[in-house]
Order: sequence, then structure tokens, then C-alpha cells
Amino acid sequence: MLLTEIDHVAIAVSDLEAAIDYYRRAFGAEVEHRELVQSDGVEEALLRVADSYVQLVTPTSDDSPVAKSIAKRGEGLHHVGYRVRDCGEALASMIAAGATPIDKAPRPGSRGTTVAFVHPKGSFGTLIELVQVNRTA
Repeated sequence: MLLTEIDHVAIAVSDLEAAIDYYRRAFGAEVEHRELVQSDGVEEALLRVADSYVQLVTPTSDDSPVAKSIAKRGEGLHHVGYRVRDCGEALASMIAAGATPIDKAPRPGSRGTTVAFVHPKGSFGTLIELVQVNRTA
């Protein structure tokens, strides 16, 4: 089994501060990690839920994939991040199974992770992010 657990569920929002405030008031959730991810054109806030996260993402530019998603579908579920031991191996396995990669090779992600995105086409309508957590000893 290449999947080790759910890393995060990403929710696209227009107003990150309002979304953080909502999760704080509704669930008592606090931001564990916040990062501007220039390469993806987003700012993210991670709220820990057990060993996984709710990832709130907001676009930082009008041409980012998240901005386009919000314009087309509105706010809401954006993608699911699956934790894997080896991102390259998992991406190759998905491609062999017929998935359409967005990233042709793994790349740096937030929190020092290694990631690769797989297109919803060929994955039953779900945008998938493969997440390899790179822990240092």
C-alpha cells in the first residue's frame, strides 16, 4: 500500500482570515502552520486534526490554480493530500494505473515536503496531491 494516511483536505477560500476565524469559533481549531507558497500562488493555513490537517488555501494572484478553481466552482473542497513514503514511486504507480500527472516529477511543497499533483481527469474527479513528509533525524 503506497498511501500511508490522509495528509490534508484542502479547502479553497476567498478570505483566509475569515476562514481561520470561522474554524476557530466553530471547532476551537488553531493554526499550526502558515505559509506563502509562491510556486503555487497561494497562502495556506494548516489546522491540525489528529495526525492530519485541514488546509485552508487562498489565492495570491488571479491566475493561480486556486483562483481559477474559485472562479469556476466557488469556495470549497479543492483537493485531497495523501501521505506517501516515496512521492516519486507513488506518482509512477499512479501514472502506470492511468492517472494524468500535473507535475511530471515530484517537487518541493510547503512544510519542507515533497509533492506531486495528479489531475482529476483519470482520478474519478478528485484533484490529488501526493505528499512525502521529509523528516530529519
